[in-house]
Amino acid sequence: MVSDKQQEILKAALRLFVESGFHGTPTSRIAKEAGVANGTLFHYYKTKDELIVALYSSIKGKLNERMHNGTQSELSFKENLKIIYANTLNWAAEHKEEFYFVQQFNTSPFLSLIAPEEISRQTKPHLEILESAVRQKIFKNLPVELMFVLLNNHIYGMSQYIHNIAPEDAQKKQLIDDSFDLLWRMLT
Repeated sequence: MVSDKQQEILKAALRLFVESGFHGTPTSRIAKEAGVANGTLFHYYKTKDELIVALYSSIKGKLNERMHNGTQSELSFKENLKIIYANTLNWAAEHKEEFYFVQQFNTSPFLSLIAPEEISRQTKPHLEILESAVRQKIFKNLPVELMFVLLNNHIYGMSQYIHNIAPEDAQKKQLIDDSFDLLWRMLT
């Protein structure tokens, strides 16, 4: 359970890391923005690196939770994948700072601070979905790691595009539908 003070620290850290970068954000500034003493910040997070990793894990947990909302065993593989895809892009549109932070983190040296077991735990469900699609001959017989990278990059690109053009809901839904169809054709 995360305390109110920890929530304030994470919220301030997110805002400042997105605004000024990891190296441009001293912990003293995070503590000040969060309305806590430096010692309080370090009580919860022993180092700035630990704070960055905790923030990443918190955001990834929320995103992963949202991704599968609405999937159902009675739906087709394609329908469920489209739900996951749309949920991810909608979450990214609703949580711009968090999604940007994840992108920032994934291309930083801080990614190496995540234990390989944790990375495996986070990616395993996604890779299993792709492996299932290859086994069922729904997707091309390509390495699932390659498909995972293609999917992630597609989602990051679409997220940025949607953010830049700020479409109305109907246009955003159409963009998500059209881009999913392109992605589907690429993988099948």
